[in-house]
This record gives sequence, structure tokens and C-alpha cells, in this order.
Amino acid sequence: MKVLVNAGPWLTVPPPGYGGIENVVATLVPSLRARGVRVVLASVASSTLEVDELISTYEDGQFTELQKPYNQVMGIAHAHQARVAAELRARDDIDLVHDHLEVVGPAVLSALGGPPVLHTLHWDLRKHAAFYEAFPPSIAVNGVSESQLARAPEALRLASLGAVHLATPLTDRDLPAERGEHLVVMGRICGLKGQHVAARICQKLGLPLVLAGPVSGRNTPAELDVVAQNPYHPLYGHPDVRYHLDQVSPYLDGDLVRWVGAVGGQARDHLYASSRAALFPIQWDEPGGTAVVEALALGVPPVGLRRGCLPEIIDHGRTGFLADTEEELAEWVLRVDELDRDECRREARRRFAPSVMADRYLSLYETVTRMRRRPPGGW
Repeated sequence: MKVLVNAGPWLTVPPPGYGGIENVVATLVPSLRARGVRVVLASVASSTLEVDELISTYEDGQFTELQKPYNQVMGIAHAHQARVAAELRARDDIDLVHDHLEVVGPAVLSALGGPPVLHTLHWDLRKHAAFYEAFPPSIAVNGVSESQLARAPEALRLASLGAVHLATPLTDRDLPAERGEHLVVMGRICGLKGQHVAARICQKLGLPLVLAGPVSGRNTPAELDVVAQNPYHPLYGHPDVRYHLDQVSPYLDGDLVRWVGAVGGQARDHLYASSRAALFPIQWDEPGGTAVVEALALGVPPVGLRRGCLPEIIDHGRTGFLADTEEELAEWVLRVDELDRDECRREARRRFAPSVMADRYLSLYETVTRMRRRPPGGW
């Protein structure tokens, strides 16, 4: 089987740090190729993931362009998808397209015809309600959690092929043998992730907290300072920037509560693995929970609010704790040492290993291709 995996034009695969969908693709593709699937990756030219072919429109990721006004960036996704469409028209050896590009991907592919398409829904499906309520019937879909699909428009929910939980690489690299005292929140700094809640809890409890993640594409405190000190900077009024400056920064003292910017690769693994727990005080119904799975794989107990996909990933009292209120979350934080870190790793290997995700997607690929066999003479 030859599959075109469409990652989109926003970040390299794998990404240098933050990048949820790109990390998912970077985790899935090696396991697919190990099972004999040939992969054509549609991404940016500077992607370094080992694949059979790479197609692109842009040399580098276009994520930072998203901070510009819509009329300046509206063509980026479409230019990328036009390249994908041209590739599909020019060849007849692609058996299936696995699409990960929000809205633009299925909209273009449904009008194109060609190979069967499986589109993975990574997002809050209420964000583009009009599109998802009339989702193209020719496109097969899957979700990344049952809770995400439960909130989907009825027609989309009924047409989906179910949920495939996200996976994370299981590292064999040397990691800290001893954990530290700090807690960690890993992910983009924004109101939905609730970093201010974690900071408030840890300040009250006197527990050290490390916040790691970018702010509106700014990866270091120095980069963010350039924005914060210039009211005329185009990002000065960005919601994520305002959230960090107005609701998170008051808790940052450089000692008990710190923001260290974006952290990736081995540095991220060490920061996670040396922590007492990973906090997830999410303020929305998280669809996929990549960071939760990453924490489990590194033996870090997750402690979060009972929202979105977290109850599907965390086994309360065994691999983490779930709370219904901020006060209850603080109580569970004080009990994280009761959890078995080896049990967290075992659960990650059993449920969230790349091989588990790849096998599930291979099954979906077979289902989708059976649903739509190639007509005689090609597409």
C-alpha cells in the first residue's frame, strides 16, 4: 500500500518543539513504514522525517504567518493543498490519502475525486460548526477520542469510523534516575491550557512549577519581551500574549514558578522525567491529549481536570488523578507520590505505543479502501 500523508504547511515533521499534529505524523509514519506501507509525505521541504517521498510547496513551516491578518495568510493552506491535488492528478499509484489538514484538506479533496481519503479530526469540532455539520460525505473520518466524537455534529459522528487515540514514541534514552520536586505544565501557553490555574495552585502550596511551551510562536522569554515592550508590535494584542502577560506573568517569580519557553527533544524528556507530576488544569474539552500520553510514557503521573479526553487516558488512582474543581486538583497534587511511575510507563506501552496507533490506522486504511475500490482504468 502507498499512502499520501498530508501533514500541512505549518511546521516541519517532526517539529523542532511544539507541534501537535506534526508530532502525531512523526510518530505514526515510522511504524507504518515498518509494516511495509510506502509513505508520500506532504509537508514543508525542510522536514527531516524519513519517508519514501516528500512533496511540498514551502521550504519552511508557515506557522508564524498565522499571526498575520486573515487576508494575508488565507492562501497558505490552499497553495499547499493545490500541490497535493496536482500530485494526485499526475499519478495513479496512491492507494489512500491520510489527511490531517484542518477544513481545507477535506474541502479540496472531496471536490477532487481520486484515491479514497481518511481525514483525522484533531480539533474541537464546534470551531467550524457550519463545515462539520455538512462534512463531505465522500470523505471517511476518524476522531482522536470518544469524547471528541461525542461532541461532533450528529451526521459527522454517525459517519465516523471511531476514535484512534494518539501515541508517543517510547524513548530508550538515558533519563534522570531521580525525580526532582518540581511539577510541570507542558504545552502552548494559552487560556485553554490553564497555566494560570497551575501557577496559582503551586504558589498556594509552595511547590515549584515549571511552565514549558511557546507563546504565540515566541519560544523564549527574550523573544516574548520584544513583543511585550512594544505596544505597536502586531502580536501585542494577541490573545495568547495577553493571557501570558495578564494572567500568568504575575505568578512568575523566577524561583517557585518559572516559564522556560518552548522545550523539545531530549531537553523536554528530561524536564518531564525529572518532575513529580505533570499538571493539566485544562479549561476546555481537550480532544486528543498528546501531552498526557507523553507524560505517561516518561513515567510522569498526570493530574488534571476531568474534561475532554482526559478520563479516557488517565485511570484515576492508578496512572494519575482527575479532579472536578481547582480545589480538588490541589488536593490531588499533594498525593502524587502515591502513584506508581512504572505503572504509568506500562500503561503507555500497552495503550499508546506507536505500534498500537499504526495497527489501528492500518485497519482503518483497509476499511476505507474496501469502501471505495479503485475503478477500472484508474481514477
